[in-house]
Amino acid sequence: MARPSLTVAASLSATLVFPIAFLRSFAYAGVAVALLAGVFSLVVLPALLALLGHRVNALTIWRRSVAPTDRGLWHRVATVVMRRPVPVATAAIAVLVVLGAPFLGLRLTQPDDRVLAPGSDGRVVGDVVRAEFSSEEAGALSVVAADERDGDLTDAEIDGYAATLAALPGVSRVDAATGTYCGEGVADQFGCEPGQLVVAPDSAPRYEGFRGDGGGTFLSVVPAVEPFSPEGEDLVEAVRGVDAPVPMLVTGQSASLVDVTDSLFSRLPLALGLIAAITAVLLFLMFGSVVIPLKAIVLNLLSLSATFGAMVWVFQDGHLAGVLDFTATGGLAAAMPILMFCVAFGLSMDYEVFLLSRIKEEHDHGADNVTSVAVGLERTGRIVTAAAVLIAVVFLAFVTGRVSFIKMFGLGLTLAVVMDAFLIRGTLVPAFMRLAGDWNWWAPAPLRRLHARWGIRESVDLDGAVDVPPPLAPATVGPDQA
Repeated sequence: MARPSLTVAASLSATLVFPIAFLRSFAYAGVAVALLAGVFSLVVLPALLALLGHRVNALTIWRRSVAPTDRGLWHRVATVVMRRPVPVATAAIAVLVVLGAPFLGLRLTQPDDRVLAPGSDGRVVGDVVRAEFSSEEAGALSVVAADERDGDLTDAEIDGYAATLAALPGVSRVDAATGTYCGEGVADQFGCEPGQLVVAPDSAPRYEGFRGDGGGTFLSVVPAVEPFSPEGEDLVEAVRGVDAPVPMLVTGQSASLVDVTDSLFSRLPLALGLIAAITAVLLFLMFGSVVIPLKAIVLNLLSLSATFGAMVWVFQDGHLAGVLDFTATGGLAAAMPILMFCVAFGLSMDYEVFLLSRIKEEHDHGADNVTSVAVGLERTGRIVTAAAVLIAVVFLAFVTGRVSFIKMFGLGLTLAVVMDAFLIRGTLVPAFMRLAGDWNWWAPAPLRRLHARWGIRESVDLDGAVDVPPPLAPATVGPDQA
């Protein structure tokens, strides 16, 4: 149990690289839970089993005879797959690619009132505002002077800057200390020129609030487009690209979306690199192979891409919106795919480590590659299946929630767990293990010596002698084994 807890903790720790408190909080809690679960399974559980003794089975509802390891369902599945590994692997990969294709159209957004269930108070108000008011008042961009300088900004400087902002595509109007300016997005509707001053500053005392005590100024850019949309993001980039009389800072709903997306994608390569590196090192220390880590990472990425493709198809594109009772907004909540990836990757590696441990156990006892895979799959079949079903039931409970991104979290992780436990474990793992043969356990001589000295083992040599096993000669696949 220590091995799976380490892989889960390693995956969740990658969320620490993102400068977002929401993701870091999951890392702190998730890593602690994973490590504590490993410690309890090694320390507390054996003590409890020792105290209970044979009474641990006292409340068994029915007793089942243990079938030989060459007669169970998963043994038969593995044997069938390994007889035709290429066609089976090709079909399974084709299914994953088709499911993952929508992921290429992924678009991130920020949650707004539309994540709430139809009929809730906040959702009703938001729907009324969108339906009955022409401008996106709540999505206004705030443009503020970044620093102070001697003397106030002149009215001419503010007037010219505000007029330039109002002339940008997608602007409804601009409010500034010098008045209100007609936006390009509504110029035709109201018969005014983009950037034209339409309300003088002396018409209301509110305009005095746009000047700061330290010589700065504040402008409100009201968009004519949906704030959480590609057009809203383009507007932010356009506003930030306008030459200003002094350095200006831009914030607001659309600006927050742009900044969050940039922070996620800028740190994503680092997070993926850390997950891959830590996972590869742990799997190498566990199994002494450089092939096993690469295979595990590739298969997990295939499985997760299919999962995220399905989430894009369901929640971004709006399919099954009626069944699941949510409103599609044309994007996924920005932080959720990152969190789901780390959680799902850790759980997938959990199953992978558990299965590979039993396969390697058989291989180390002298069984050939085909027998090792079939017996290992059979010995872990019931446990992994039961664990996957239990975890899926827990995640499915999130689907009953009334917030759309919580539904996505539950359904996505359910799909990831079920796909990994059945499709990946039942087809691609035995197929790839069969095709690789004895190459599964290959590593260069220096790394083999490193593993012999520092590797993670489930058994200990009581004599204290550590022998480096001779290099494995890759077996060729004969026609009678294909």
